[in-house]
This record gives sequence, structure tokens and C-alpha cells, in this order.
Amino acid sequence: MFRLQCVRPCLRRLLHLGVGSRDHVLEGLQVCSTDHQVLDVVGKNRTKLTVEHVSCAVRMLWDFQKERPELLRTVHLIKCHPEFLTLRVLAENKISLMDDLTLVNMLYVFLRLSVEPHDSLVQQMVSEAWRRVDGLPMSSLSKFAVILHDQLLHSSPLMGHITNILDQRLSSIDNARVLAALMVSVSNLVSTRLRDALISRAECLLDTNNPLNYNTPRRMVQFLRSVKYTHRPLLDKCNEIFLRNIPRLDAENLSIILGLYQSLQFNNCDFRLAAKERLIELIDTSTDPYTFSKLFAALAPISSPEIRERLENTTFLVADEFSAQQALAIVEALEESQSRNLSLLNKITSVIQKKLPVYRSVEVARITQALFLLHYQNPELFAALRTILVSFLQRSFYPYEVTMLTRVLAMLPSPRLDEGVAQHVDNVIAQCNLSELNTISFAVAKWIRTDPSYRHNTHSKYVRLLQRLSQCGRERLQTADRLDLVLEEIKFAPGEWFEEMLLEETFVTLNRMIDQINPSNIADLAFFLTRTNRLNPPLMERIASVAIEHIDEIHFSATYPTLLPFSVLNYEPAHVDELYDVCIKRFTPHISSFDPHLLVLLAYCLALADHFPEELIREIFSIGFLGKLDCQLESLHDSLRMRTKQRLMELNRAVCLECPEFQVPWFHERYCQHLQKKVNGSVSPVQQQIHTMLGGVLGGINFVRAAVVTPYFYTIDFECKLDKHLKPLPYSGPSTLQISERGKVLWDSNSLENARDELPAGAHRVAIDFMDSKFFCKNSHHMKGEALMRKRHLEILGYRVVQIPHFEWNSMELSTPHAWKRYLRKKILG
Repeated sequence: MFRLQCVRPCLRRLLHLGVGSRDHVLEGLQVCSTDHQVLDVVGKNRTKLTVEHVSCAVRMLWDFQKERPELLRTVHLIKCHPEFLTLRVLAENKISLMDDLTLVNMLYVFLRLSVEPHDSLVQQMVSEAWRRVDGLPMSSLSKFAVILHDQLLHSSPLMGHITNILDQRLSSIDNARVLAALMVSVSNLVSTRLRDALISRAECLLDTNNPLNYNTPRRMVQFLRSVKYTHRPLLDKCNEIFLRNIPRLDAENLSIILGLYQSLQFNNCDFRLAAKERLIELIDTSTDPYTFSKLFAALAPISSPEIRERLENTTFLVADEFSAQQALAIVEALEESQSRNLSLLNKITSVIQKKLPVYRSVEVARITQALFLLHYQNPELFAALRTILVSFLQRSFYPYEVTMLTRVLAMLPSPRLDEGVAQHVDNVIAQCNLSELNTISFAVAKWIRTDPSYRHNTHSKYVRLLQRLSQCGRERLQTADRLDLVLEEIKFAPGEWFEEMLLEETFVTLNRMIDQINPSNIADLAFFLTRTNRLNPPLMERIASVAIEHIDEIHFSATYPTLLPFSVLNYEPAHVDELYDVCIKRFTPHISSFDPHLLVLLAYCLALADHFPEELIREIFSIGFLGKLDCQLESLHDSLRMRTKQRLMELNRAVCLECPEFQVPWFHERYCQHLQKKVNGSVSPVQQQIHTMLGGVLGGINFVRAAVVTPYFYTIDFECKLDKHLKPLPYSGPSTLQISERGKVLWDSNSLENARDELPAGAHRVAIDFMDSKFFCKNSHHMKGEALMRKRHLEILGYRVVQIPHFEWNSMELSTPHAWKRYLRKKILG
């Protein structure tokens, strides 16, 4: 008992000291529930505030704000509060006392609370962080990089230094969120080697990422968009996380992800359909202008006409509340969905006109393009837009910006090109890449066509621009030393000017770099060859050998563009069977992972080359797949939707004719009938000439039929019947090539029935087709795959096929009626 009495005074002293050392200011801050309470505590304790107090107060102010929706935030009120100035002054005075974590966090929050980047507080904190940058932990370095990126310092020397640190310490990063933020921030400065290393690390860390955290994979996709690299394995992983989080994604995030996918040309059917359903769910809750504009931009282009009309009606009611950026998003969505709602367009345009002074150059260009493509009629507005665009162009020296402004300016009606604009474009051309040079050439060509004075004399400004474009393009190709960069620049380049001026030089460059062809770039190279429509055996042999040897390193979806030139251009490399076999084995286990429309295009590509993998064909012609394809087609762009439907019909026809053992039914009869009524084929003077000549060769016009529709809806130019002695047989009625006033062939509605008339024993039908240039490769007389498949199918239908190549019919040898008739007689009668 005595001992306890002795201990009691000691405990009292310790408790007294504990109470005395309590931090009342910190406790006062921690119990605050509003930003005003935080600022009151700051005001009452100005002289007592330490670094820890300032850091806590600033952090709490931002915590209160970020919990609120964008429209309910009161950052502007905080910024004007006198005690916020106190916090800024105290923070500036205590920078040297802050540890690394506190320094970067406080800098981040002050910027989020709208302190200007040029403010002395921000400037000094950035300088201090720069001084310590080598010792910052990776989490702080990541946040510091985000800060610099947000201040548009993404290409600064400091960001270059951070990129170097990231390169050296990449393997030490074990947090996907930290890595993703760094990836986005340094995307302007990464080399190809570092890009690949970052992607590899990102793939590993995504497996450890919280599956409910969708911001991290979103930043990784943003990185891929920034470096213009569609890396399918990483995209697939990110997409899986997005799909899991669909119920939690809001309109803004869905809009961002769909936009990123569009930029990367990555179209995932499952995500697109799920996003569409989620966006429809959000319509009723997206009532404020900010959220609704995001929802409209994402949903309108992919929704049904009924949903779109509902969205447009709501947009009309809230249009006056839109900000400049929201109005821009709406008008671009109207253009993408090809809206014809003139009342809404007038309303949005009036909002845009009021806010024109606040738009940046890129935004004015986007507005101009959207309105032009919508065929909007407002000469005064377009005149104002043109003046603004010219002003921006003459002040800009960024190649991408000058190119974009030049392209959009060329859309607008203008009698002639301003000399100042021409000179400024001329000054920037040397910095442009091949794609930008090609874009500028389109603009110059349009100016030449629309300048009435050009017909009377050759204006030096146009000639000078075209000469400079060609010169710079050739120099860029001749000095290029990296295949990947060349492929990136020519991806969207081919056009009339490019093909005429630079295509030959491009092939010389590609052949020079043939050893750089590898599994990661063969798909891009193959796609380029397909688009140019030119055979290049050395390049195609190299593509085939790389594909065969490294097929496991090629993403399964890349087998489609890899095979495309071989099928379309009908080129058979030395190991053609092995090439198709390894590609088919590569993608077959992943058939269910393909987007439906892409699977159809892949199967058609194989059908051109007479390959029909059973597993692929049975998948496509299953009820489940066709239902999924129908759902996807609703959300695809018109041109891609029509192309997919056409390819499905052609694939259905090919399977029915060439693989009857699969027992796939022909279900495109009504589609073809509808197409036949909707689109009549054009007839050329050569076809009219051949028709007349055939009458002379066969013994009369009633011995030949024109524009015949066969079973399975092939249309052949001319048909005749020969008996077993190769004597022409007459048709029941005279044949006339019926042509409308617009030069279109009027197909005989009874031609299908007539084509199936019974033939005498030993007789056969002859299909006679004039083969114009589209059936051949551009740089040779090599026939393309489509023409050969057509010939195979007509032969299965019982025809002997006679093909008349344009280069034979138009040759010097066939320049008289007698020579043409002799040629036809030899072709048909032997």
C-alpha cells in the first residue's frame, strides 16, 4: 500500500505532462467538418501554425472539395478567403522545413485549389522539388510528374530528368497507380525501348491492381494513345477491368474510355455494348450540363434513333447553360451521329458563336470541321471562323497545329489562298512528318481547284508549296533509319499526291529497312501494302517468313492484317500453305475473343484465298454469334456496318458454294434483292462497245444477254450459251443493254430465272466479264483475290468464265473493230 501511494504522484505528473503536450491546433483541425471551420481554426491560430498544421489544413480543404460533384465545389470561395492567403504565405515561408512527401503533396493540393502556376508559392515549391528530385520516393515523383504535366511542362528539361529517373528505377516500382501516373506524364519523352519496358511493367502490375480501381488502367490506355501504340495484350487487360466496373463508371469516365478506344482504333464489342446500356441507365440522373454533355457525346453516336431523339430534345432545353467546351462536345457528337436536327444545331451554334473568343486553335478547327461536315449553312459564321483560323495559323509554329489549321481552312469556300498563309505553311513544311505533308498536299490541291485564276496562269505560291512538299517528303524518306517511325508516319498517308510523288521512294525506303521487319510491326506493314494495292514480293516474302518463325509473338488479332495483302493481292509466297496454317492455328483458340465484325472480316480474308477453317465457319454461322453481330452492328459507324454486312453476305455465298459439307444455309436472298433495287451498276463506254461486238461475233444481239444476275446474286457483264459444238444458242427474246438517263445499268428483273433455263445436252453457259483496273494490282497485271474467287464461284455455278482484262482490250494490238471481234471470237469460241 505504501508503495502504491508513492507511485500515485508520479502518475499524476505524467498525465499532466501528457495533457500539456497535446496539440490543440491539430486536434481543432481534425474535428472540422467544413472548409469554413478549417479556415476559422487557421485564423485563430496564425502564430502557432507549424508545417504539420499548414499541411493538415490544406489537405483537409481539398478533401472536402473532391468529395463533392464538380458543380458543387466551392474552390473559388476558398481561394478568395483571407485565411487561405495566410496558409499560402505560411507555406511559402516553411518550404525548407517540409519533408519530401509534404512538399509534393502540398504543391499538388495548392494547384488543385486553383493557385496559379505563376504564383510565387508554386514557383518556389516546384524549384525546391526540382532540387530534391533525385531523392524523391517514387510515389512523390509520380505526383510531381503529374503536377508538371498539368502545367504543360511535359516536354521540359525537368520532365526529361524525371523520365531518366523512371528509366533507371522502373524495376523498383511495385504500385500500378504510381506507374500509370508516371507513364502518362512522361509519354512525350519516352523512347521505343522505354515505352516497351513501361508496357511490360504495366502488364505485370495490373495483375496486382485492385480490380475496382479503374483509374489506373484508364491512365495506361491514355499512355498508349499518347505514344500512338496499340498494344493489344495491355489493352485487353485494361478492358477486362473496365468491364468489371461498368456499374460503377459514370458518364465522364465512359466518355473518356470510348474516346481513347476510338483514337487507338480499338473496338471491343463487349465494352461498347455494356457502355451503351450503362449510359442509357444514366440518362435520367445526368441532369446538370457538365454530366449531360459527357453522356450525350458518348451515347448519341452509338444509340438508336429513339434514344438519340430523346437526347436531342433534352439538349435543346439545356443548351443555353453549356460552357464553351460542352457546346463543342455536343456539336462534334451531332456530326458523328450525322444528326439532321436543324433546330438543335442552330441552338448549339448560337452558344458557340457567343463563346468564340475563348476557344483555342484546336477547338476552333474542330468546330469548323463538325459544322462543315454537317453541311451547316451560315456564311457569316464560316467567314468569322475562317478569320480566326487564319489568325491562329499565322501565329503557330507547331507542325501538327499548322497542318490541322491548313486542312480545315481548305474545307471552307474561299476564292484564293492568302499569300501570308501560303508563306507561313511554307516555313513550317520542313518540320512536318509524312502524314502531315500528305494532309497539306490535300489542302493545296483543293485550293488549286477552287482558285479561278489558276486556270489562266500557274501561281508560284501553289507550285512552290507542292515542290517543297515533295522535296521535304523525299528527304525525310531518304534520311529515315527506323522502320517503326516510317510506318507510323505513312499509316494514314496514301492519297493521290503521296502515291504520285512519294510512293516509289517509300517502297525504296521500306526495302532498305527490310531487316527491321519484326513481329511487332508486320501487321502495320502488311496493312500498308494492302492499302496501296501494290505487290512488293521482297517485303511480302519477309513478312511471311517473320510470321511463320515468330507466330507466337504476334497477337492473335494481328493475324488478320498480316494475311490481308496475301489474300487481297493474291500473292503466294514460297511457303504459302505454312503461312496460312500457322496463322489459323494462332487465332483459333481465341475465336471467342474477337469482335464479331472483325471475325467476319477475317473469315472473308481467308475465303479469298480458298481457306475455310471449320471451327471459324461454324462459329460465325451460329445463332448466338449472328445475334451478337446484330447487336454490335447497331453501334458501328455506317461505313463499317455496311462493309461488314457485305462481307458476311459474300462469306455466306462462298461457304455455300465451296463448302456444302458445312450445311450452312443461304440466308442473304432478301438482302441481295434489296441491294439490287437500291444500287444499280454503272456501265462504261467499253462495256457498251463489247456488247455491240458480241452481237457481231455470236451472230446477233439475241445471242447475248447483258447485266445478268446469277444464282447467289453475282452480276456478270454478259452471258451467252454454246452448244456442244461451240455454236451460239439464241435466247427467247432480243437482248438490250438498258441504261438509265444517269448512265446506270437497269438489271433485268427476270435475268435470274432466265439464267436457269434448261440447256440442251452438252451445252454450257459462258460468263463474259470486262475486268477493269480495280481487279488488278496497281503496279502490275497481277489479278487480285476477289477476281479469282468470283471466277471459282461462277465455275461452280456451271459457267465457263471468260475474263477480258482492260489492258488487253485497250492495247495497241486491238485498235480496230476487226481485231476486237477476232479477240472475242478466240476467247469465247476458241
